[in-house]
Amino acid sequence: MLIVGPSGAGKSRMLTRAAEACPGSRWVRRLEFPRDVSVVDAVAPGEALVEAVRLLTACSLGEPRLWLRRFEELSEGEQFRALLARAVSLHRRTPEAPLLCDEFCTSLHRRVAKAVAFNLRKLVTREGLVVFAATAHDDLVEDLRPDAVIRLSRKGEVAVEQPAAEASDVVAATVNGGGGPSFARHLEIERGSIRDFAELSDLHYRDRDRIGCVEGVFVVRDTSEGEVLGAVVYGHSPLELSRRNEATQGRFVRNAALLNREMRILRRLVVHPDVRGCGLGRWLVAQTLPRVGTRYVECLAAMGLVNPVFERAGMRRVGVCAGSGRREGVLRHLRELGADPFSAEFVRQVCRQPGVRRVVAQAVYDWYRAGTGGAGDRVARTGPAQLARTFRQLVGSQPVYYLWEREVGGESASCA
Repeated sequence: MLIVGPSGAGKSRMLTRAAEACPGSRWVRRLEFPRDVSVVDAVAPGEALVEAVRLLTACSLGEPRLWLRRFEELSEGEQFRALLARAVSLHRRTPEAPLLCDEFCTSLHRRVAKAVAFNLRKLVTREGLVVFAATAHDDLVEDLRPDAVIRLSRKGEVAVEQPAAEASDVVAATVNGGGGPSFARHLEIERGSIRDFAELSDLHYRDRDRIGCVEGVFVVRDTSEGEVLGAVVYGHSPLELSRRNEATQGRFVRNAALLNREMRILRRLVVHPDVRGCGLGRWLVAQTLPRVGTRYVECLAAMGLVNPVFERAGMRRVGVCAGSGRREGVLRHLRELGADPFSAEFVRQVCRQPGVRRVVAQAVYDWYRAGTGGAGDRVARTGPAQLARTFRQLVGSQPVYYLWEREVGGESASCA
């Protein structure tokens, strides 16, 4: 239910009456948020880490660098989204009582507000929740798709609207083909350049310098403002990948010429944090895979176990790439030193403990040296805090291998 009206019209009073009438109601903005742990550890207590990440992404807080911060380190808008994710997690125990959200998305940029509203509608449908949201803004009805809208005026007038039934359904469709957020009607996919990707590269969890040889870039652009909201980068594939050999029955083993002719790799996919969770990444990948021009496109996705965006875009999940013995050895050494890369204290430990810092710096150097030049200079120029964050990005995931194959005559081409 969406309650709309100007300041002083009685929106908060109506929510208070709802809380009195419905035992078990929970106020989103009044929720206690733990201050002594990272955001990702506080959002879904008792749940798996994967579920916490899914909730944060669904509430438009999809940046890994923000998940590791404490609540007070977030902006006001980010704090609201973190509170919303935690409220949804806790409220699963009493889904029949309403979640109450006063000043819903009031402090957010309007595009962010529309993305949050769109994602909340999906959460409500998926979780079977009841939500009463109150706002002075009149631009969220299309994205929130409420079952009822109550409009209040300062004169005490009350009008109740019930949107058409089909408008309340969250349908699966391409982003700007219908069923997506309202701002999607202004989005277009076009060929771009590495300079376009650079506009968003700082928002990606991996270092831009490790991107390798770029073959093509596509971007999602908001034509109303000219802003790039998403980018995907394709490049030439590495010579050997065990999961590729498994998926293609060894088609490219010791055959670099065939590999260069038939295969490209999806190197990066980044979507602006304001609009994550709205389907832009899936749409961008699905629309551009056929435009790459090769028979196959592969991808190693570090977040594949959390976010199934590549499967939803039409790629086939082959399997998880096993962790290397070197990585396990580094983690074991850090544990012996009392350091945990996945704790909120890790950055501080790297900054304050020279022994831990030496292990981390050597590991980052080894990874850089294996993939790019100038490893020594890059590590020397990196401060302890950034070293810790880079290490966590490199070591904290097991990539999932995906493969897309161009259809020939209505069917996928054979790998034989």
